[in-house]
Amino acid sequence: MSAKIVVSQYMSLDGVIEDPVGMENSGLGDWIGAYSRGPRGDAFKEQELLKADALILGRKTYDGFAAVWPTVESDYARHINEMPKYLASRTVTAPGWQGTTWLGPDLTASVAQLKDEVSGAILIFGSASVCHELFKAGLVDEMNLLLYPRLLGRGKRLFPDGVSTQLNLIEAIPFNDGLLMLRFGKIEH
Repeated sequence: MSAKIVVSQYMSLDGVIEDPVGMENSGLGDWIGAYSRGPRGDAFKEQELLKADALILGRKTYDGFAAVWPTVESDYARHINEMPKYLASRTVTAPGWQGTTWLGPDLTASVAQLKDEVSGAILIFGSASVCHELFKAGLVDEMNLLLYPRLLGRGKRLFPDGVSTQLNLIEAIPFNDGLLMLRFGKIEH
């Protein structure tokens, strides 16, 4: 059975996913910092990772995660550090973070092959350019979108021009501070 690719994003009402915690020097600042997911939201995000079998990370997300998670002591950190990770990058081809494999120069071909070789869920946190390429190739199976009641007016958006598909709402879960988790799956024809 083939793995499913699950995109997980923090997203503003106007579709922006860029730099939610303000670490990328985009000028958007920490646009999620004023909000609290609450216990239900925290539990969802923890279970989302613990149920995943692998991660795909773009280079910017990889750089941020690889700098932080190996230094954290928790069950969540242990899981993320020990699970297989796959790096989509044109510049870093020899990743140093434990359990990370470079996907190679052809992202869509590598991910299509990975879907056939891995079972379970392969989670993508952030990594806008990776998501854009995989959306265009039709390789994304599900999305977990944590919608923030905020308009940013600029920034990278989740869906690139030219991507069209019909989605099935799997679940809508309200969290604290007006946050809403929207889970979507692809409708197969």
